[in-house]
Amino acid sequence: MASRLASRLLLRPTATICILRSCRHVRHFSTQLLEGVPRYSKPTREHYFLPNASPYQLWSRSFASENGDLVEAVVPFMGESVTDGTLANFLKKPGDRVEADEPIAQIETDKVTIDVASPEAGVIEKFIASEGDTVTPGTKVAVISKSAVPSEAHVSPPEETSQKETPPPPAEKDKVEEKSPKVEPVKTQEPKLTTPPLKSSPSEPLLPPKERERRVPMPRLRKRIANRLKDSQNTFALLTTFNEVDMTNMMKLRSDYKDKFVEKHGVKLGLMSCFVKAAVSALQNQPVVNAVIDGDDIIYRDYIDISVAVGTSKMNFADIEKGINNLAKKATTGALSIDEMAGGTFTISNGGVYGSLISTPIINPPQSAILGMHSIVQRPMVMDGKIVARPMMYLALTYDHRLIDGREAVLFLRRIKDVVEDPRRLLLDI
Repeated sequence: MASRLASRLLLRPTATICILRSCRHVRHFSTQLLEGVPRYSKPTREHYFLPNASPYQLWSRSFASENGDLVEAVVPFMGESVTDGTLANFLKKPGDRVEADEPIAQIETDKVTIDVASPEAGVIEKFIASEGDTVTPGTKVAVISKSAVPSEAHVSPPEETSQKETPPPPAEKDKVEEKSPKVEPVKTQEPKLTTPPLKSSPSEPLLPPKERERRVPMPRLRKRIANRLKDSQNTFALLTTFNEVDMTNMMKLRSDYKDKFVEKHGVKLGLMSCFVKAAVSALQNQPVVNAVIDGDDIIYRDYIDISVAVGTSKMNFADIEKGINNLAKKATTGALSIDEMAGGTFTISNGGVYGSLISTPIINPPQSAILGMHSIVQRPMVMDGKIVARPMMYLALTYDHRLIDGREAVLFLRRIKDVVEDPRRLLLDI
């Protein structure tokens, strides 16, 4: 990433120089620095630009006000391909105490949710931006006071009301008004209407009341997913081929070595690592599945990047399981970075964890195929002329038929089936 921090050199406890590899400028945060740099009477921040500066837009964060007590939290850099985002929600309220680097707000982009952190420890004085605003890197979000005292649960003290004596009720009049006798009107019976009540036409549907509906704005991430999936349907010639795989040997392998695997590698042995290895082998046998159409050209990729893990012939089951487990935890907490979500030449989707028996996954551009895993179900199968129960899984491969012919797709899925049913093929490369 162009603006990734290259190095940090600590000169003194009060001086820090940050050098960016591509932006090539020095940020000055303190009142004292090296010899030859003038001293300042109050905390300031300056930029020293070096030759051949990066073309990327630079932004800075103001860490101190004129009196040095107020600091501002700003939107961080969100990635080279992300120019703006939506302020989704605030995680704190004015008057809350926050620590340094503690998230106070969340920015929702087309790809990932990014936290806005407090640059210093202090108390949130006010919010500058509002929820729903479109913000860019460097936009000020909140003002934080380093010396303020946090408010107690944001509850205002009860107002002291003076005890005022209520005036006594007015004295009753001595004079009693004479009541005139009531005259009851003569009740007349009105003729009853014999017109039947109007009935709704059978052609008019009974719609639910509007008050039982909720309309909320679509999140940017969901909007981006919707646009990409629809573009995939409109662009690709989607076709899905199916096969089924016997999971007996793979499940036995996992059962026999699961304890030793955890003891050595510190992670459980799952099924996804086997399918990743099988997909790598199948992509090496059918490189067109790893390619993509770009205009009038075909781009053949000489590397393999599978969904949440980089799959190469040198990765073992433990490396894949650790990578998947690490990324799964980040995805659960919303801590995935742009770099970790970028790229990818082939995707594996496991709908079986939700109980899906069979489905037709949609390709994620700019890829050309996607493998769908499903739930494992005991089904009667014919083995050596006998009907036996076997743990079976349906596999689905959706591919771009403009680039991949049916022959390559079937051979690709067949290779995954063979490797999963007999993992020894990976060792013998057959």
